[in-house]
This record gives sequence, C-alpha cells and structure tokens, in this order.
Amino acid sequence: MKENDKKYPEGHFVKMWMGIGVAIFSGIGIPLSVATGNTPFIGIGPALGIVFGLALGQSIEVKYKKEGRIMPLTKEEKNRKRILVLTGIAVLIIGVIILLAAISRT
Repeated sequence: MKENDKKYPEGHFVKMWMGIGVAIFSGIGIPLSVATGNTPFIGIGPALGIVFGLALGQSIEVKYKKEGRIMPLTKEEKNRKRILVLTGIAVLIIGVIILLAAISRT
C-alpha cells in the first residue's frame, strides 16, 4: 500500500496535532510566567497548543476527507468514544467535588 493510498480514521489528525501542539506550546507558559512574575501564565502554553493543534488538525482532516482518505467511525468506535467521554466527565466531576470538599475544610 502506497503512502498516498493510506486511509485514516475520522478525527485522527485532530487528535494527533492537538497532542503535538500541547507538547510544543507547553514550554512557552513557564518562561512567560517566570518573566512576568505571574504564575497563571503557565496555562497559556497548553491553551495555545490546543488551539493551534485543533486548527491545523482540522484543516488536514478536511483536505484528506475531500481526497476520500478519511474513514468514518464504526459503531464500535463511536460507542468506545462515547464511553471514554462520559468517563472523563465523571472523573472531572469527582475531581471538582473533592477539590471543593478540600477547600471547604480549610
């Protein structure tokens, strides 16, 4: 199979470039926060990385979809994705509850 014939699952490039963007831009927030003396600037790097990765990944995804190289997700993949999203939301809610409980004790 030639590289030009390879097919990718839907969302492949968006996920890949978001990860790359976070990895690259995370190094920006720390020096920025040290230089300004404002620690909340640490979060700017990952946020910029997500935006950059989402934009670049989505543009690649659209290009490959026009070429017919993006495969739609199967029912099994959609179900797995739904379960992972719901699990992530549940973990986030539990984390917020634990954080609020810890803050209220002090």
